[in-house]
Amino acid sequence: MSVIWGTPYLLIRIAVREVSPATLIFLRCAPAALLLLPLAIHRKALGDLLRRWRWIVAYTVAELAIPWLFVGRAEVHLTSSFTGLLIASVPLWGAIIYRILGYDRFDGKRIMGLLVGFAGVVALVGTNLHSTDLGAVVEVVIPTIGYAIGPLIISRKLGDLPGLGVIFASLVLASIFYAPYAVTHMPSHVSLEVALAVVGLAVVCTALAFVLFFELIVEVGPARSTVITYINPAVAILLGVVLLGEPFTVGIAIGFPLILLGSWMATSTPAPETSELAAEPPAS
Repeated sequence: MSVIWGTPYLLIRIAVREVSPATLIFLRCAPAALLLLPLAIHRKALGDLLRRWRWIVAYTVAELAIPWLFVGRAEVHLTSSFTGLLIASVPLWGAIIYRILGYDRFDGKRIMGLLVGFAGVVALVGTNLHSTDLGAVVEVVIPTIGYAIGPLIISRKLGDLPGLGVIFASLVLASIFYAPYAVTHMPSHVSLEVALAVVGLAVVCTALAFVLFFELIVEVGPARSTVITYINPAVAILLGVVLLGEPFTVGIAIGFPLILLGSWMATSTPAPETSELAAEPPAS
């Protein structure tokens, strides 16, 4: 899972060279939904979805429709490794959001974790100002907030529904929403490299990833499954540097450990009533 969900940033960076971010979402969601449909039917995971349609729409907006658009837009300007590391700040935003909503509380360790984590973000962005599009950085911050809200919706409003059914419904909704744009903005030609990137995003990073992730939750529980969140950015950085020749900057060297340490501190030993909020890491 760490490898699979550390890979999308590399594939998105390749795909947006020739495919618009909005079209890419359709090309990623529609095939993944078709692949998951037989499994969802076999597991009887589609019942009771309609009575929660409002919250499924809210989850789709927070976890897929908006984040994937802004990540794609950002990666037109930012490297995949830089984007992947910024996304690693999701636990920091989650800790703040859950506290504001009254679902969690802060102690000294968590406050220190927030300070350390955001110091890592400042180091990452600050040391790359000469080559970083600040507008694109803001576009990555928007998905991190959505990725933090998505698990909250699952936990509080959709937790009793089959996860596979919720994901299938979300993929269908995102496909329908972006279909009109995708149909009118489909590229006339794409290179083999871009085509393979799109297929990888749909089949491996979406359809297969969600199936494996829900199996992982069953096997080890939601709390332990979130360990992959701390490894994803390392995979994104490694792939970006090795395969795309992206620079391993001073900002990454400083920001990477600070963001991960801060995230661990800010989200450690959650209160029993909120531990399920970490049940799902961001699906990039």
